[in-house]
Amino acid sequence: MLIKSLKGVLAALAVTTLGACSTPCDVSGRLCAPIEANTRAPLAQPRVAPPVQPAEPEAEVQTMPIDSPDGPAPEAAVPSGKPVRVGLLLPLRSATLAQPAEILRAGFMAAHAREGAGFTVEVIETGDGAQEALDAYARAVDSNDIVVGPLSRPAVSAVAGSPAARKPTIALNHPDAGTVVPANMLVIGLSIEDEARQAAAWVGREQPGANALIVSGTSAWQRRIATAFGEEWARLGHESQLVEIASGSGYEIEMSIGKVNSKIQTEAPNLIFAALDPFQTRQLRGVIGANVPFYGASSVNPRAVAGDTLPELDGMRMLDLPWVVQRDNATVMAYPRWNGAALGLDMERLYALGIDAFRVTREIAQGRTAFELDGVTGKLKASFGAGNAKFTRTVPAAVYQAGTTRPILAH
Repeated sequence: MLIKSLKGVLAALAVTTLGACSTPCDVSGRLCAPIEANTRAPLAQPRVAPPVQPAEPEAEVQTMPIDSPDGPAPEAAVPSGKPVRVGLLLPLRSATLAQPAEILRAGFMAAHAREGAGFTVEVIETGDGAQEALDAYARAVDSNDIVVGPLSRPAVSAVAGSPAARKPTIALNHPDAGTVVPANMLVIGLSIEDEARQAAAWVGREQPGANALIVSGTSAWQRRIATAFGEEWARLGHESQLVEIASGSGYEIEMSIGKVNSKIQTEAPNLIFAALDPFQTRQLRGVIGANVPFYGASSVNPRAVAGDTLPELDGMRMLDLPWVVQRDNATVMAYPRWNGAALGLDMERLYALGIDAFRVTREIAQGRTAFELDGVTGKLKASFGAGNAKFTRTVPAAVYQAGTTRPILAH
């Protein structure tokens, strides 16, 4: 029990430091849902799977862009004819963030192993503090052409507000709200708020004019999902109501779910959007049934276990990264999976972010001021080095059925 309690404390601290993220720590899915505390496993040499034919196009939604102020163009990323020096800045010495940092590094290096000819990578380890990360960043800028990192939200905010940001920088998280992002910083972190806004646009297309019941848990990250969805839903001209259910199990949550069920029966909303974790989602759906269209962001995506296909979730529609819901996608299959200890879905999303971080690095190193990528975290579109830096991520929609997910085709 002591070990389980300690894991829970470390997971909560990790979420707070990462920025409270689109999946824990502003990383995807529950980006900022609690990070699942797995023991640290040694990094194993990844194995590359052969590519397959692309899957059919999926229904997509797009993230909101991160804009940078107009300013001077960044220094050239790569001196002509020389290897590209990349500094990968991660909190690998952090008591709480070492595991997510290690997993992201593994994804980055897996992509480097596959397509990193002409690139050298210096892994720069830091601890928890934003000032320590800023000092390490300043040193990395002096010895590298491109810096990838930091990972925690406070560290990204510190770098964004510093004159040290002289070289092309790929931030792995979003800075604090209101932070002015320099023109040579591209923010590619996963974001639960962006994902919720995407969901609102997608659901609005599928259910035009619908009245939504937003069901949220009481955790901060769940309320952030609910708020972002509700605000975008209203901006699109739709109506919604918000209800919260208790956390945990037992009498309190049974009572709160019972009240939600009564509300559904009496008010007949056109659809439900769940800002919940998979356990809460399963409890809710088990009571209310499958008669009302049911949507969620990646936070509702469960990991089915052998022998239990979670039939109460059949028909649930959600968003998630291609790495998670499109394993037969040609781009996804081109990169090796983590082959250490089993990961939770939040950690898998971080691994995928590492892969795409290297791929974005390659584009910037080649001097491309505008580019698009079929990424393992979504379809990526960026502009960099010609005024404002902008980045958007489009993630696919999927439906849960019989213990697995399948893409929802574009229409």
